[in-house]
Amino acid sequence: MSTKPTPEGDRIAKVIARAGLASRREAERMIEEGRVAVNGRVIDRAALNVTDRDRIEVDGKPLDAPEAARIWLYHKPTGLVTTTKDEQGRPTIFDALPDDLPRVMSVGRLDLNSEGLLLLTNDGAVKRKLELPSTGWLRRYRVRVNGRPTDEMLAPLREGLTIDGQTFQPMTVAIDRQQGANAWLTVGLREGKNREVRRAMADIGLTVNRLIRLSYGPFQLGQMKPGEVQEVRGRIVRDQLGLPSPAQETTARPGPSGKAGKGKTGKPGPAKPRNVTRKRR
Repeated sequence: MSTKPTPEGDRIAKVIARAGLASRREAERMIEEGRVAVNGRVIDRAALNVTDRDRIEVDGKPLDAPEAARIWLYHKPTGLVTTTKDEQGRPTIFDALPDDLPRVMSVGRLDLNSEGLLLLTNDGAVKRKLELPSTGWLRRYRVRVNGRPTDEMLAPLREGLTIDGQTFQPMTVAIDRQQGANAWLTVGLREGKNREVRRAMADIGLTVNRLIRLSYGPFQLGQMKPGEVQEVRGRIVRDQLGLPSPAQETTARPGPSGKAGKGKTGKPGPAKPRNVTRKRR
């Protein structure tokens, strides 16, 4: 039985998203609204592959060349939601980011009352890959709970929980210190389900009153101050995500491998960030 050959190039919505103009979903809406033309012909379906030989226009303007994948580290403060728009009118992280930052997306979320490391990227493929559980990167949190936890109490977290029909994978949990009525814990997990740490703690009778994400895979919060943004060097991004170097870049650029790259020691190297030029005050 004959099979059709795989079309050359990438889907048009993906190409528009990689150019930093819109998210993939937003690009699909643009196409349906008749705002995108390929080689002078308006299209209304996203099921089209294009290459660098095709001329793409959005709203009558030529599409910019795809940007290289970039990642920023952001120390999210409490009181901000991780959405572009909030139905309740609450301030979002995108209201607080530097004015000179390009269009970015968050990798996963931190809820309103959580703080710490949040990854930002300009590349939808990077975002999707890093959010997949198969990436296997450890997320570490510093968690303050109200109560007096013991190792026996924390055992269900280390074994894995099922809450309201949703399964949470085993976590690593260590008791750092008791401080009056509260205790500080260090928690590690390899998935990122909605409010996972808070829900798991509540299930064993502990209330989280502060949650700080310390790391996401090889990327570390370090000494970053709340609201601070730092860009990860391009070489580090390519090494950690398995992306090609600029010399190897093609139109059909492969996405990240989902695994940390190896340094000279054979282990993932540290992510060395650089500061973004300025932050909004």
